Amino acid sequence: MRVIVTRPQREAQDWVQALQQAGHEAWALPLISIAPAPDAAAVQQAWQALDQYLGVMFVSANAVEGFHGARPAGNARPFEAWATGPGTVRALRQAGVPAQQIVAPPEDAPQFDSEALWALVTQRIRPGVRVLVVRGADAAGHSSEGAGRDWFARQVRAAGGEVDFLASYQRLSPVLDAQQRRRAQAAAADGSVWLFSSSEAVQNLQASLPGVDWRHARAVATHARIAQAAHAAGFAEVRETRPALADVRASIESFR
Repeated sequence: MRVIVTRPQREAQDWVQALQQAGHEAWALPLISIAPAPDAAAVQQAWQALDQYLGVMFVSANAVEGFHGARPAGNARPFEAWATGPGTVRALRQAGVPAQQIVAPPEDAPQFDSEALWALVTQRIRPGVRVLVVRGADAAGHSSEGAGRDWFARQVRAAGGEVDFLASYQRLSPVLDAQQRRRAQAAAADGSVWLFSSSEAVQNLQASLPGVDWRHARAVATHARIAQAAHAAGFAEVRETRPALADVRASIESFR
């Protein structure tokens, strides 16, 4: 089965390798480019204010890497890190955050998203509590807040808590070269399966290839919101799955 992995370059290569080892013809087409934080000084200032927050929510592994990459020298103060999924947890552990300081859904959880994380922390949110959400920014430096993080922030505020946002990296639209464009256009109708882990990737695909008909394309999406974005883009066949390798493989192979 041909599979197009649309995650940012570093994560895409990991998935491509895993899918190739599983016998699939996988290749990477990163539909989100990652760049450094638009304001490194703001990230460093956040490190100095960690004791003001009940928890620091990281929206992705890239958010973790951007945050820790700008850590001031000698600053190792402990903090509680919140994550929605195992990929972000792995990034936190690799950055040196002890397991006992990480709050995240277990690896066998039915879903990995803001709703699953909220269920773990909801009883601790009360008036006056502050939460820091570390995420990405767009090309203009404006915070890029996905639907899940927006929902999470609303829950915190509804419970009387306060939410601050910090951009630790930038999410940019890709510039596809001629070969990538040809392969992507062919994959719209040749039976390939597109693997989407972000609604933004779906939107960037549409922007990069305007006018392409996706009605005969097939996709696997790692969340219901992403599946909705794929359907809205024109994908008629979309499978929804947990973002775990075994589940993704099963969804891909279900197209056979």
